[in-house]
Amino acid sequence: MSYYFAYGSNMNFERMKARGLQVVSACSGSLEGLGLRFNKRSRLDKNLACANVVYAPAECVEGVLYHLANTSEIVKLDPHEGTPFMYSRELFRVQTVAGVIPAWTYIANPAVIGSNILPARWYVEHLLAGKPYLSVEYWERIDQTPCREAVDVIW
Repeated sequence: MSYYFAYGSNMNFERMKARGLQVVSACSGSLEGLGLRFNKRSRLDKNLACANVVYAPAECVEGVLYHLANTSEIVKLDPHEGTPFMYSRELFRVQTVAGVIPAWTYIANPAVIGSNILPARWYVEHLLAGKPYLSVEYWERIDQTPCREAVDVIW
């Protein structure tokens, strides 16, 4: 599988480049029946939240569908995502204007899900960098995400 669907901080293409992934192209994509949540505890600070997707039949997650240079490229992302401990990498059917494309995406493992945690604003800014691939409404909803104040760690 040479596609990866990013709904979180990897919507920032500069972050993908810094992580060494060779991307051929990118387009808008969505996952029907899932909702975006900030409920995965950060490896850096268990009081900080990272993005995750959850089953939500009436919702839709928007994101960036990356076409990777080859099938082994996705393995480069696993250490950054903490796979298999923090996130599991799974295949999903991503909706695009060209039709449905199977792609890898990461889902937080139950052991790292938290409640009453918020993301740092710098983390949310990574998601907002995906603006060219998101609907205006979806981007605005992310921009209005409540954030934890005064967090010094940046990754």
